[in-house]
Amino acid sequence: MRFVVTACTVAAAALLFTTAALAAQYVSVKKDGVNLRAKPSTESEILWELFKGFPLKVLETKGKWAHTVDFEGDKGWIYRPLLANKKTVIVKVGTANMRIGPGKAYEVVATVKYGVVFTPVDREGDWVKVRHADGTTGWIHKNLLWPSD
Repeated sequence: MRFVVTACTVAAAALLFTTAALAAQYVSVKKDGVNLRAKPSTESEILWELFKGFPLKVLETKGKWAHTVDFEGDKGWIYRPLLANKKTVIVKVGTANMRIGPGKAYEVVATVKYGVVFTPVDREGDWVKVRHADGTTGWIHKNLLWPSD
């Protein structure tokens, strides 16, 4: 069997590669009050209003729109210029202990609630060092955060 490579084949492969790369992309919302919509249009139903820093995973893109999913599995479309390429994480359990070091033996700095957003700054094994917008830093086990990778 012989394969013929054409400009069309190369362009299609590049598009597939780009779509696959974007599919694994984590982003965050740039500002408060961003609308998550049912379809990629400003005329589409608003499903949720999101806040600054809210983490999302990009599933696909269509023009200037991104189809996303959040930590609860909710999906919707967001206008891409309203997304930052900054990865954030969110607490996905009722409460989580933030510790001064990467392990259960370390002292608890704070107890954080479901839905609190952090910026990941380091990782050691299964522990993620995070920073809150107020400057508080500490370590949280990856199983308590989304995304955990």
